[in-house]
Amino acid sequence: MEIKNIFKLGFPWQTQDPFLFCVYHLDHYPKGNGELGPDDSLEGRTLGNDFEIKDGYRMYHGTTVPGFPAHPHRGFETITIVNKGFCDHSDSLGAAGRFGEGDVQWMTAGRGVQHSEMFPLVHTQKENPLELFQIWLNLPAKSKFVDPHFKMLWHEEIPVVKLENASVKVIAGQFNANNAPDPAPDSWANDPENDVAIWNIIVELNGTITLPKAKIGTQRTVYFYDGNTINLAGESIEPNHGVNVDATKEIKIEAIGADAHLLILQGKPIEEPVAKYGPFVMNTDEELQNAMNEFRTTQFGGWPWRYPDHTHEVNRGRFAQYPDGTVIEK
Repeated sequence: MEIKNIFKLGFPWQTQDPFLFCVYHLDHYPKGNGELGPDDSLEGRTLGNDFEIKDGYRMYHGTTVPGFPAHPHRGFETITIVNKGFCDHSDSLGAAGRFGEGDVQWMTAGRGVQHSEMFPLVHTQKENPLELFQIWLNLPAKSKFVDPHFKMLWHEEIPVVKLENASVKVIAGQFNANNAPDPAPDSWANDPENDVAIWNIIVELNGTITLPKAKIGTQRTVYFYDGNTINLAGESIEPNHGVNVDATKEIKIEAIGADAHLLILQGKPIEEPVAKYGPFVMNTDEELQNAMNEFRTTQFGGWPWRYPDHTHEVNRGRFAQYPDGTVIEK
């Protein structure tokens, strides 16, 4: 059977090893107020913890600009895909950046890092829609304490495979011999034997795509997040559902009623114990307790920015500032 099981997507999305989870953010932010926040009343919101959609958007942990002020991570990686809108990144390594409109940030937390992720509303004359995935990819025990690493995959560098009536953005792994940019060096995805792939796929109305076979032992999940209906291996699937499939078989997907937007996550499982609490992911409860104690003591290097919800200059374009001081302007 090509289909193993079908499940309704929660918040966050459920994933299979080696992934920990995936969060999908879709917020219809209004025009900006010139200071990167919404030109809108924030009354009636639980500012600082605003996760209920009101007027089409959420402020999350932000109070003036939506997003996630400084918080720690240890023991895994975040892969942030921004399809629409922008993200302002700042971290305890001194790295920073503004990325979006198709860019991807790959951050290895390793032994520990703090970062903030704010969603600047850069447009004051039009609305600021945000569509963003954040994928948590686990690290094996041998890599839990590697040095943190910050890498940008600019959308100009990410291959988009054009098929007859579908397109595949190859963020990790390969599709039809088209290779994604290299992931972070200590990532589980950096070894081709682990068969990690992340594909963002659009199938046109009445079009089809066939997902190629993966290696034996690889796990693959298809997330249908926008559209009308898909026919997957003969089964009718509604939006906001995930499908765990047999990755060793070709899978045919047809878009019915509208274009279908899909995210594919696949990889060989790490198959190690997972002990997690909030932003810490280790192998044992003792390691988890040590991580929390160390953060309380060291703050993982402290916070070099003036505010925990640091944002960049209003008119700044896409850029990346790396810990060694190198700055890339896009």
